[in-house]
Amino acid sequence: MLCAVPSVRVNALDIHYETLGDPADPPMLLIMGIGAQLIDWPDEFCQQLADRGFYLILMDNRDAGLSTSLDDLGVPDLPAILGGDPSTVAYSFADMAADAAGLLKALGVARAHIVGASMGGMIAQQFVIDHPDLTASLCSIMSTTGDRSVGRPTPEAAAAITRPAARTREEAIAAGAAASRMIGSPAYPASEPELRRRAAAKYDRSFRPAGSARQLSALLASADRTAPLHEVTAPTVVIHGEADPLVDVSGGRATAGAVPGASLVTFPGMGHDLPRALWPQLIGAIVGNAARA
Repeated sequence: MLCAVPSVRVNALDIHYETLGDPADPPMLLIMGIGAQLIDWPDEFCQQLADRGFYLILMDNRDAGLSTSLDDLGVPDLPAILGGDPSTVAYSFADMAADAAGLLKALGVARAHIVGASMGGMIAQQFVIDHPDLTASLCSIMSTTGDRSVGRPTPEAAAAITRPAARTREEAIAAGAAASRMIGSPAYPASEPELRRRAAAKYDRSFRPAGSARQLSALLASADRTAPLHEVTAPTVVIHGEADPLVDVSGGRATAGAVPGASLVTFPGMGHDLPRALWPQLIGAIVGNAARA
């Protein structure tokens, strides 16, 4: 069972986190992606990780979940950013990685296994680049390097996550379920009731479309991390679905190719989610990589 605790003050922000497992076990920090919250890590998935001997720390990124909202920064001009004008970019992956580093320091954690999914994988990559002293190992899941020639979404997947913000709870649940269905694993589809349950839980906990847009601005303005990833020495595993429509598997392959000694684990039929049927293999890859540290 996740243990809710007060948020910590980091970089003039309140970063909300929850923990699971024995504090005496090696710490493992889990970071989610755009518009995602710590509850997007499935409870049973986390429990199985903790049962393998890890003290899990799950965080809400800035502008998401129960962490500080940055509405004072306004809504970014995404077309202008895509056109090369970064003036409305709210913050960077380096800032978000610094939030994660500050959280670990506030908790007295000297080194942690860093696990990130989707944009969380990009933040995790930036974390190990900027904070190698805090890194025990890296696991990058369904993510990419920032090289715009790899990891590109299909037009349908891109449209599913950039549609106009919902105006009501029911619209948000329907849109969230539809987006998850679009980008999910074709070989391991979640049921419609399950997709709606997840979408409702996210809406009821925190609904911040403007925050998601600001996070997206950080992604669009991010630099290619390929060169600095060449300097990463932490044990690294890259996990990716071969049927991922949101971040093409080429992004995972490029990530593994950039980090010396990294291992690449891909799954046929897996999309942009964490299908329950693959949890034994996913957890095994994470745990096996951590053991290398």
